[in-house]
Formats: sequence, structure tokens, C-alpha cells
Amino acid sequence: MPLFKLQNDNLEPIVSKDFKEKTLQSITEKNLNKIFNLKFVSTEFALHNFRIDTLAFDEENSSFVIIEYKKDRSFSVIDQGYSYLSLLLNNKADFILEYNEKNNKSLKREDVDWTQSRVIFVAKDFTSYQLNAINFRDLPIELWEAKLYQNDIFLYNQLKSPDTNESIKTVSKSKTIESVSREVKKYTISDHFKEGWETSKEIYEILRDRILEIDSRIEEKFNRNFIGYKLGSNNICTIHTRQTKLSVSLIRVDKEDLKDPDKKIKEIPWKKLEWGKQCKVIVENKQDLDYTMFLIKQVYEKFYK
Repeated sequence: MPLFKLQNDNLEPIVSKDFKEKTLQSITEKNLNKIFNLKFVSTEFALHNFRIDTLAFDEENSSFVIIEYKKDRSFSVIDQGYSYLSLLLNNKADFILEYNEKNNKSLKREDVDWTQSRVIFVAKDFTSYQLNAINFRDLPIELWEAKLYQNDIFLYNQLKSPDTNESIKTVSKSKTIESVSREVKKYTISDHFKEGWETSKEIYEILRDRILEIDSRIEEKFNRNFIGYKLGSNNICTIHTRQTKLSVSLIRVDKEDLKDPDKKIKEIPWKKLEWGKQCKVIVENKQDLDYTMFLIKQVYEKFYK
């Protein structure tokens, strides 16, 4: 995607600059939270003939994330990605030990959600073959393009496939993929609505469309316990589904930060202690949607407008 700088009604191309893989790794590790909303664990983590470039932890989902920086355009993202995930799942104690030693913590195996483990590949560019390889709905692998431009402007862009209906399990006979797929799960909308939850699903479909209309940059992310709406690396709000209603958490704010004339905002005490400020509003019917959007837009305007 070409970038331009506007000067006196003329578009001047912004030229990309070359950089070394080690430079990319250093910049990414120092800014993991800003780029991916991840916690840095260690660099060049070696285990059983593997060397992981960057080991990170997703505190929001309590899961490990492996990050690799690639300059070799011939590597297979599927083969390498699942090899790293297999290493992780077969050596859980080693990864927990590495986390605890580097962070002076006492993380336990049951504290980690292994189902949401994933691999991120970061490179200057990817081949069409590599891009086509991620055309699966349940792939725990992400491709991110990193570009350096004039004036030291850095761009991180996640590459996504428009066609993700097929499962990797239906086309691959790899024992490694089969083994990893039994434990790692890519969550979708179907995981959040049980049979008979038509009422809350109808409310959700209206609400999610209205949230995504706020800003074209907002992304919908399906996690194990909630559906998140991110702008950049941070959630604006999250949705927890119930049989007949929705619980919408407003992120990085509490009751005192928002205008709430109808007094519908509820506190989340344990969330405030563990993850910082949060509060919630219950959406019981379509009539609640306008007020809920009134609150969500306040969060958006507070941090992103």
C-alpha cells in the first residue's frame, strides 16, 4: 500500500527504507505493549534445538505468544508455526519457568489458557504463497508486515485473508497439526452463543454493527470468554454473552469518568484491581442499545478522537 505526503495539493511518495532483522526485533521487543498489547518475557529463548526470537505473554487472555522475525521468503508459515506451538504445548513447564524467572512471578500451569496460544510472524514482506497459507478460519498464526519509511516512520500491519471458511484440519494430515489442534482453539462467534440464545444474538448483531461503524479501524476479536472491540492494541469495550442479554464492559474507565444520567453503569471491583479501570452496562433489549452506544462513544472519544 503506497503512502504519500501532501504538500501544496501534491502527493509526494513516502519511500520505504531497508533495515536489518535484528533492528526489527529490537524495536518490536521494546514496544511489544504498544504494538501487540503483549508483555515481554525473553529474547532468543532456546529449548530442544529451537530458538524462539521473542517470547511474549498475552495478559488479557493469559496465554503465551511466540514471535518470529523472518527474512527468508521461502519458509512455510504453517510448518514453522505449528512446530513452535507443538514445542510450547509439549514443554509447558519450561515456558512457565522462563516466565517466572524473567518476571519474578509464580505463574502456575492452570493460570495459563493454553487454548489461546499463538504464533506471530513479522517480516518486511511475505510471498503470495505464504499469504495463501493463512486462508483458514482456525489458524493460530498471524502475519504482520513491518515497514520503515522516511523520517523514521514505522508501520506494523496485520495481513488477513478474506477467505477463511475452511478448517486447517480438513486439508492437512500432519500429525503435528492434528496434535496442536486438539489443544489450541481459534474462537469464533459460534463459541459465544449456545443453542436457544437467539434473543441475545439478535441484540449482539445490531450492537456490533453500530460499534464497528464508529471508526473503520476498530477490529472485532473473538476470545475465549468475551468478544473484544480493539482500536490499535487496546479494547474500547468487550461483550460477554448471556442467554437473553449482553454484559458490555467499558475499558479503562469507571463510573466517575463517564456521563451516566440514567445511572445504568455498574462497577466491576475485581476487574479494577486486576486489569485497571473497567465498568459495565447490561443490555437486556433493543431499547437499551442507544444508551449503550452513548456510553461506548464516550470511551472512544476519550482515548481515540
